[in-house]
Amino acid sequence: QATDGDAAGLRADNAKLQARVVALETQNAGGVVSEAAAPIAAAAVDPASIGTKPTQLDAPNDGKADDLKRIKGVGPRMEQMCNMLGFWHYDQIAKWSEDEIAWVDENLQGFKGRVTRDDWVPQAKTLAAGGATEFSKEQDAKKKAKTAKKDKSAK
Repeated sequence: QATDGDAAGLRADNAKLQARVVALETQNAGGVVSEAAAPIAAAAVDPASIGTKPTQLDAPNDGKADDLKRIKGVGPRMEQMCNMLGFWHYDQIAKWSEDEIAWVDENLQGFKGRVTRDDWVPQAKTLAAGGATEFSKEQDAKKKAKTAKKDKSAK
């Protein structure tokens, strides 16, 4: 017997497939939406219906968030958006499944697909384990240089 969760998952899968059909038919028609695809293209896909919403936090653990800007593809605005969605820590991002990545990719307004394009999950796994990526090393060096420059000008 199907559950509500099964139904939601099937609806999300259906929405993805319908969007793919529209994209392929549009591509095959030279950028013109075909008559068959028009009803699908006209239907608004609810971003919340795609994928599975990851576990969110109301606030960072112990009142201290991780510096998500150490993940390639996350700048100050993206970090704020992640925090507003309830994502504060590397270990949260490191645990995302493919379905959760799909949900976040779809719900990052103005940045759709960023999680996948910039490969956040492997970076977050490295950072959560206390390691560093090439990008995080660059960010740390820039931050250190900026702090040193500030300290020097304050003297």
